[in-house]
Amino acid sequence: MNNSTLHARDLVIGYKSALTPALSFSVGPGEILVVVGESGCGKSTLLSTLAGVIPPLSGEILLGKTNLGGVPIHKRSIGLVFQDPLLFPHLSLIDNIGYSLRASGASKKSARLRATELLEWVGLSEIAGQKTWQLSGGQAGRVALARAIAAKPAVLLLDEPYSALDSATRLRLLADVKSLVTREGIPTIHVTHDHSEADLLATRTLTW
Repeated sequence: MNNSTLHARDLVIGYKSALTPALSFSVGPGEILVVVGESGCGKSTLLSTLAGVIPPLSGEILLGKTNLGGVPIHKRSIGLVFQDPLLFPHLSLIDNIGYSLRASGASKKSARLRATELLEWVGLSEIAGQKTWQLSGGQAGRVALARAIAAKPAVLLLDEPYSALDSATRLRLLADVKSLVTREGIPTIHVTHDHSEADLLATRTLTW
């Protein structure tokens, strides 16, 4: 499914008591769609629907020509980054990043090579063996991003991952996101309440 365009067609999400308007959009390889809206408007629900955690009320989600409606969560090849990095505290940086590769059957050698490459890219190769509980918020955010793209997911979903960080750190991490997504060619959706993030990051913006 890699290097395909993600399409949402007349997608209605939410719960029967709180429906959203129908959404239609496409995100191609290396593009970043930033969805901007206030808290509680359904941004996280959109990501959960795209990931397959909850079903849409109507409409379609396609990756290339594949309709994801019948595809289980673990086969959608979705990379997720949340506000809480959710790193494994007992594992080193390099093992955190290589975890999804090892879980999918990659050899230890190939997983470490890929993790090493990404650690160099996000500027953390010098502390590859350090445990994640020792990291600053900005460092943890970089590891979470690298881990999410390690297995070259078909789609990357970002749920306000850096909103709790200081402005300078957040700007550096957003630059990392843009650089890595462009380099890896991953269709990406980033949700935020901050219009300045959209200005910095977006190929295209959807205001909710």
